[in-house]
Amino acid sequence: FGKERPELTKDWGKRFNHGTPDGYQFFLEELGPLSKANKFYHDSIPFWNEAVKHPNYDSFWQNMNIIPHLNNVKPAVMTVGGWYDAEDLYGPLAIYDAIEKNNKGIDNTIVMGPWRHGGWARGDGSSLGFVHFGDDPAPSTFYQENIELPFFNYYLKGKGELKLPEAYMFETGLNKWHEFNTWPPADLEESTLHLLSEGQLSFNNLNSGNTYDEFVSDPAKPVPYTTEITTGMTREYMTDDQRFSGRRQDVLVYSTEVLQEDITFAGSMQVNLMVSTSESACDWIVKLIDVYPDDHAGYPHKKDKKYGGYQQMVRSEAIRGRYRNSDENPEPFVPNEITSVPFELLDVLHTFQKGHKIMIHIQSTWFPIIDRNPQKYVDNIFMAKEEDFIKATHRVYTGKPNGSTIEVGILKH
Repeated sequence: FGKERPELTKDWGKRFNHGTPDGYQFFLEELGPLSKANKFYHDSIPFWNEAVKHPNYDSFWQNMNIIPHLNNVKPAVMTVGGWYDAEDLYGPLAIYDAIEKNNKGIDNTIVMGPWRHGGWARGDGSSLGFVHFGDDPAPSTFYQENIELPFFNYYLKGKGELKLPEAYMFETGLNKWHEFNTWPPADLEESTLHLLSEGQLSFNNLNSGNTYDEFVSDPAKPVPYTTEITTGMTREYMTDDQRFSGRRQDVLVYSTEVLQEDITFAGSMQVNLMVSTSESACDWIVKLIDVYPDDHAGYPHKKDKKYGGYQQMVRSEAIRGRYRNSDENPEPFVPNEITSVPFELLDVLHTFQKGHKIMIHIQSTWFPIIDRNPQKYVDNIFMAKEEDFIKATHRVYTGKPNGSTIEVGILKH
């Protein structure tokens, strides 16, 4: 990506040769800090050279953002995205929202299905990884026949009638399409998940006192994002079983009791972490997970897979802690000082079924899907040296009065 081409060409060019199928090993040991990237790029990627000069959200990045310019839109718009779009889940949600707010009166529809990047046009969408979404009809087939074709027939050919809702959203978990007059739905019940001591997760804050859980984060041994041996980003990682991660000492795990009834989350979620670190910099990753019961029967497309206890990732997000208050103006942590780290988990429409559990993972590395934080504050992480990468002890505070929480919207069917 970004390599200069002296003339027009149909040739994609050669892919980068990592010299190993193991991306975790390559990026950790062969590359190391990002400051060594030109060991492989040889100054041949102008975009990379520019990017490393702009570690913060300054005008270099702001000028590339299309969202502020979605004004005076006249044509009808249908924005389509996938709940498991690893490359760009944010984009369709933000585009729909900006058009809706800034262009009153136009026909503006959003469609979100259980797809990977571009999955509505690639395959039938009946499954992703180990998770099955149904095939009678498959999600992509339903979308193409009942949403996409009528939309284009009506607006491009003047054929038929169009009765699309404001939002056509696929509910994962129960695997059903829903129509909404607004997105997020207007009638959500606001609720709060509390992180409690002893790995508890509850809609009731039962703890009092300043309790905390802590772990040592070592940049030399970062938490992998997948168990797959790959040099790329797998299409399936957003539904991967997370048990491999939760069994590590540098991942905190919080879980509800077994659910006595279905519960549906809709819209975005607000994470409010109360944390401290022994050093001056750290990242925070939060995963929302659906834990299957031990007697889960499994799915038809993976008949040999045992699904008992499967921890399906539903949503995940990372924040570089220096940007907790501003993307433009980073700031270090004060060592050992309790600090608020607020950020958003992007939208879901997911039902945690009766007999399942809701689980949260919290960690500080997620490698190599995001680069490592030195954990020693440096002005530009792109320029961090080997000696800047140090171990740190991180704490997550639970209970009252400084407890960490996640605010969610619950949809009552």
